[in-house]
Amino acid sequence: MDTEALDELAGQLRGEALGGRGLLQLAAATGLAAYAVWAAVLMPGFRRVPLHLQVPYLPSSAQQVANVMALLRGRSGKTADLGSGDGRLVLEAHKQGLRPAVGYELNPWLLWFAKYRAWKAGCHGQVSFLKQDLWKANLSDCYNVTVFLAPSVKPPLAAKLLAELPDEARVVAGRFPFPSWTPSSTLGQGLEQAWAYDMKEVRRMARCGGTPGVTA
Repeated sequence: MDTEALDELAGQLRGEALGGRGLLQLAAATGLAAYAVWAAVLMPGFRRVPLHLQVPYLPSSAQQVANVMALLRGRSGKTADLGSGDGRLVLEAHKQGLRPAVGYELNPWLLWFAKYRAWKAGCHGQVSFLKQDLWKANLSDCYNVTVFLAPSVKPPLAAKLLAELPDEARVVAGRFPFPSWTPSSTLGQGLEQAWAYDMKEVRRMARCGGTPGVTA
């Protein structure tokens, strides 16, 4: 729906009471506008990913970022954010000394915005944002991994991380934990909560049968 059409609809609604028809028109306009944003910003990049592995973009809050970074404080080495969105976690990781910091993201608009934010923060050329499917990325040289992903993708992601990450790696999940892993530590409450998992301990628990559904 273009701007003229929206203006025309708004004028019609101002000129009459919002009865059932008016509310229906308003709902339709709002729905079309939301779909336009989805189609332009969020959909690109999803088409090549199987439906059950698709991860919608939802920006993390300042408190969520702070909790994740607190669980990585004092660490070093390559850091990867899986589904990096607008790049805020990658930039914070770089500022905290977790370098190199890399974000994996398929959406071209979000990649552009992340690179713009890096330039604005004076980090151009110091952080990387790669247009790459996180399921195909090689994470064997990553020592810190951050994930803000939906619960439905956590089981297959757990298998990938177990297969690729070194024992010294730490994984920090925001919003939703890995259901079959026992965290080494956690911080925050509700949707602000973050969980830290040390891969050496995750593998040890798997060998001992302490984490059902996960195999090393």
